[in-house]
Amino acid sequence: MKQLTFCCIATLCSSITVFGFPPPGFSPAGNGAQSTNKVNIVTKGNYRYIYSNGIPDHETGRFPNRNNPNTIRPQRTELRILANPKVARNITPVRHSAFGVATNGVLFDPGTAEFWRRDRRSGWNYEALSGKINMGLDQSNAHVQPTGSYHYHGLPNGLITQLKKPNQLTAIGYAADGFPIYSQYGYADANDSNSKIQKMKSSYQIKRGKRLNGPGGNFDGTFVEDYAFVANSGDLDECNGRVGVTPEFPDGTYHYYLTEDFPFIPRNYRGTPDASFQKRGPGPGQRPPGGGRPF
Repeated sequence: MKQLTFCCIATLCSSITVFGFPPPGFSPAGNGAQSTNKVNIVTKGNYRYIYSNGIPDHETGRFPNRNNPNTIRPQRTELRILANPKVARNITPVRHSAFGVATNGVLFDPGTAEFWRRDRRSGWNYEALSGKINMGLDQSNAHVQPTGSYHYHGLPNGLITQLKKPNQLTAIGYAADGFPIYSQYGYADANDSNSKIQKMKSSYQIKRGKRLNGPGGNFDGTFVEDYAFVANSGDLDECNGRVGVTPEFPDGTYHYYLTEDFPFIPRNYRGTPDASFQKRGPGPGQRPPGGGRPF
């Protein structure tokens, strides 16, 4: 599988040995955190290793703010993906793991920790981009974890602007299973690079009728569970992706899209996600660092 072009700076304010070798150009942690974007990618054997400090390479909203009390801080992001991913027999739900990583080293993280009546067992998970709750998102559909981790809940508009390809088929990162992620534009004919470039439409729709339990009321997109996949109603499959050609993969590959409508960021993997993308936050009943809420 061809490697996407990452905008790399070959230093990071941490010592990284999680995967058994130090990446080229990465130095031990110094005194004091730096706030410039740093990301590097190393291909070794069957894997690609992504190292980042999680600082975006574009302007962000003001953090903390009224609805997001957390401050952006450098991270020690250490991720691994398959260099040559394959479509799996069954899809894997993302659940509350990070879906993927952008070319600037910032995570794509569609889920929230907000549930109806603050009860994770209720089965009703608030959708970050529903417009029904205010999570302090900025113009790039991003905000900050209590840990200081800046992350995207939808289209990373600042990154797309930075790449200067707003209306093109633009590679913006990798999913945890190794397949590439593109912004919202794709070819009208998935197998014809000469066909029209258009916005991709997901195949998820808001359910009709009323919720029979939990919060009640009409399905309106407030909760993730308000949506259902309707095959062939859009351009994409239940993983918000498809097989087709792209500028980086002229012979075709499975690839994902971020879309302006739900699921925004895919909620299912077509391949096998690497465990390095699983969250390792506070355990049950523990308060997250900084006293804020995990989003």
